[in-house]
Amino acid sequence: MAFEAFPVGGMEPQQMQLKSFVTEKRAVSPVIGVILMVAITVILAAVIGTFVLGLGDQIGDTAPNANFDVDVDDEEQNVTFTHAGGDQVDVNTLKFTTSGDVDFKESGDLSASSHHDENGALFVENVSFDQMSAGDRLTAELGDNNGTVSLVWESGDRSSILRSVDVAF
Repeated sequence: MAFEAFPVGGMEPQQMQLKSFVTEKRAVSPVIGVILMVAITVILAAVIGTFVLGLGDQIGDTAPNANFDVDVDDEEQNVTFTHAGGDQVDVNTLKFTTSGDVDFKESGDLSASSHHDENGALFVENVSFDQMSAGDRLTAELGDNNGTVSLVWESGDRSSILRSVDVAF
């Protein structure tokens, strides 16, 4: 029994070049090009969108990684925060805050009358250095009472408590 080959689509078997059909790669190149163009466009749009929406400005606006030692002088009724290492801290971004009954005195280098804000925070000003680094100290004079004194870093709408201590005078 013999089989006879019939032409497919009007082509004779010798006209069908299956080998060249299987190895043809022209259709792959445009697909890869389109995928790469879409990927580049998405990445570019994400980067531009980040900065247009203002998110790029907040990337570097983080609290410093600094360690502080605290010394509470019961006799003098003051608290001294000493930079013990880590990042330097811009003094203009620091403030003292209190909770409980403790309050700042009206005397000393950091005058409560000229540095308080509406929430009772004492801003750090009039010090002899701009950047607080290892060994630098800030002292807040306090009144009689109990509470917590905190050294707070604040920049824009971000803030972080760098160190707190409970006091009882």
